[in-house]
Amino acid sequence: MSENGVEHAHGIHVVHDGPRQAPPLVLIHGSGASGASWSPVVPALAGHHHVIRVDLPGCGQSPPSPSYDVPAQASGVAAVLDDLGLGHVTVVGHSSGGYVATALAEQRPDLVRSVALISCGPHPDALLSQPLILRILLGPPFGPLIWPRRSDAIVRKGIRATAARPVDVPDDAVADLKHISYHTFRTILRRNTEYIAERSVPDRLAALTVPVLVIFGTADPRWDPSSVRQYEAVPNARIELLSGVGHLPTFEVPEATSELLLSWTSRQRTLSIPPVVPDP
Repeated sequence: MSENGVEHAHGIHVVHDGPRQAPPLVLIHGSGASGASWSPVVPALAGHHHVIRVDLPGCGQSPPSPSYDVPAQASGVAAVLDDLGLGHVTVVGHSSGGYVATALAEQRPDLVRSVALISCGPHPDALLSQPLILRILLGPPFGPLIWPRRSDAIVRKGIRATAARPVDVPDDAVADLKHISYHTFRTILRRNTEYIAERSVPDRLAALTVPVLVIFGTADPRWDPSSVRQYEAVPNARIELLSGVGHLPTFEVPEATSELLLSWTSRQRTLSIPPVVPDP
């Protein structure tokens, strides 16, 4: 993997990988995470794409923001892509990053070629009872007290609680997660819930014409895996299930996840090429 550059724009930390002339692929992380959460899949993706990883406001190395509303976050990502002169991008969102990807497609159909969602809960009703360590870290009375004192081991334990198999969590992903404040994390979670409670992700995507790929683990402990069927309401959506995989396909099965994404983007490029009409 070769890193082509790091920059800050519109309050967003941006990392570029892969050749700049390659088709653009935008990766958006989930709640409280950062662009580092994509590290296991970037080498494979950067071999075919100009990969753009963003740290959403208040996460990773991006500064806090006055608003964490999902549409506002999508507008910030759009501003970054406009500054880069990019168009017709494929946007991939993990977990709640899928909400930002969806909002971006809603706001800018001229910019978004296709959307891929990984472990993206469709509606609040699909949320399962969370692992004990997450309930302790995120809820009163212990959450506000423990959060500022989290060790690397505790952060890793919290991340691994959402996986269905052993995973290696990169050091930079741990470090970035420790940067986010308790208040900011809780605010982001509330705004994400408000977005999908107002209108489910499948309903939002069904109103658009953008092609959609949905990847879901059959052993996801955060979102009811059967809820992936709600995405069948999206015309021509492609649904891929990863057997025995939890909420973190990029960590649990990075090769399979990369292959699915590359197959999807390759197919979308092929479909977008106009047919050659022979001379009469």
